[in-house]
Amino acid sequence: MKTIIFIAITLLAGAIAGTILGAINQVAVEPYIDHAVELEMQNTNQSNQIINPAEFTAYRLWQRGGEMLAGTILGLSIGSLFGIVFAYTHNSVPGSNNKKKALIVAGIMWFVLFLIPALKYPANPPAVGDPETIYYRQSLYVAFLVISGFSALGLAFLYRKMGALNIKKAIIPAVYAAIISGAYLAMPANPDPINAPMDLVIGFRITSAITISMFWGLLGVIFGTFWDKLNPSKTARISVR
Repeated sequence: MKTIIFIAITLLAGAIAGTILGAINQVAVEPYIDHAVELEMQNTNQSNQIINPAEFTAYRLWQRGGEMLAGTILGLSIGSLFGIVFAYTHNSVPGSNNKKKALIVAGIMWFVLFLIPALKYPANPPAVGDPETIYYRQSLYVAFLVISGFSALGLAFLYRKMGALNIKKAIIPAVYAAIISGAYLAMPANPDPINAPMDLVIGFRITSAITISMFWGLLGVIFGTFWDKLNPSKTARISVR
């Protein structure tokens, strides 16, 4: 029963944060996507390809509605990962309450899983890039994300194994920085030139970064608040060994 409380906190916090992300993206990010798609349609018309405007409008309405569901699903998946990480680390994370601890954990995960991969492979709006290379580009991004995530996970285990050694506070970040720097230099760049207006691309990247950062912050606040109120760590032993 107490484990169920933990699962409920994890899923509910993720779902709420993800749904809010989807709603914010409707207002903040979708205008950039609309602009990018309009440019793609203009290019398509110039190449004498025929697009049915009614079908396209219906597709965009469906896509906008699906973004809310996609945000919720994203929140559930990331929230599940976040809950496991927090359950394992919260006793060693500084902070006077679990809300502050959850924000610290969320900040670290945001750095490792979002910021670092985005520095190598920043997001582009739809219709930017060659459709034939999309899977290759996605594989590059996922590979870099995996390197960042698993490097941080392995070093977190090493951090705990090193006990009270003060030197670990300098060694662990230095090792992570070395791994990421090596991967950054070794992995290929995005193969496609950017043929869209740079103000559109930069605006999309900045806005997307702001909304996903808000998501991580909301996830930390909501999860930490639930944890403080229901306190599953005292009512049940939730540990990863």
